[in-house]
Amino acid sequence: MKIDRLIGILSILLQRDSITAPELAEKFEVSRRTINRDIEDLCKAGIPISTRQGVNGGISIMAGYKMEHTLLTTTEMQEILAGLRSLDRVSGTNRYGQLMEKLKVGSSDFMVGSQSVLIDLSSWYKDSLAPKIEKIRMAIENPFLLEFIYYSPNGESVRKIEPYYLIFRWSSWYVWGYCMSKCDFRLFKLNRMEGMKISEEVFTKRTIPMPDLSNERIFPGGIKVKVLFESSCKWRLVEEFGADCFVEQEDGRLRFYADYTNKNNLISWLLTFGEQAELLEPKYIRQEMAETAKKMSEKYMR
Repeated sequence: MKIDRLIGILSILLQRDSITAPELAEKFEVSRRTINRDIEDLCKAGIPISTRQGVNGGISIMAGYKMEHTLLTTTEMQEILAGLRSLDRVSGTNRYGQLMEKLKVGSSDFMVGSQSVLIDLSSWYKDSLAPKIEKIRMAIENPFLLEFIYYSPNGESVRKIEPYYLIFRWSSWYVWGYCMSKCDFRLFKLNRMEGMKISEEVFTKRTIPMPDLSNERIFPGGIKVKVLFESSCKWRLVEEFGADCFVEQEDGRLRFYADYTNKNNLISWLLTFGEQAELLEPKYIRQEMAETAKKMSEKYMR
């Protein structure tokens, strides 16, 4: 779009002392004549641009106008570039990398070597996530209804939604949309969505409530858990729950306290510790774990 190109040219002129029309034409993939028209439009908008002919010539903003070399500080720009670079890791494209190159606009301060923040949002599901993200983006922009099969603890179901936001939270991707079958806004995890397709039905956008992304809303707790862990589990408890989740006993073992959301998830998580964890409370889940362990033992002793 022309407005995007004009903003890009202005950003470059604010970053650099001078640049030639052929350089701008190559960077924005347009003709030199188009660049000349863009420069005229910027001048009409009140930007004091000067041009110089000859070997050392070029296009620049008059020195008296250029109070700052950038619209953003170096730190702010580096954080933006880190975020853009991370999005390409998810999408599997170089779209954001190309935008990043335009934002760098030749300043060595913003080159990769000076980056202190590196973000990688890719995952084991990158190959399946990228096409889902692209379809959701397309459906949001047009806007089209989105259809898919959704897998949840209650079983699988066919859903049709009005998509509004793509969200990255808790190391996973979600889409926030209005579910036609539930007649309400819902948060759907992309890894649980299959058979996704964009419907030909266009929808009129509603007044959108912002999703409640608080841990209390998504992970409501309700199961008061007390577990005794061997000391060798300390690193994992700190990584997953923080250093305040346990009390170290005199014998070195760790008494762990937490609110857990789902009984099955709790049992599955505890089983990954093997004999290094002993569930103390709740008693009814402790009994269920004992029965599970007995059945597992019988199966492996055959």
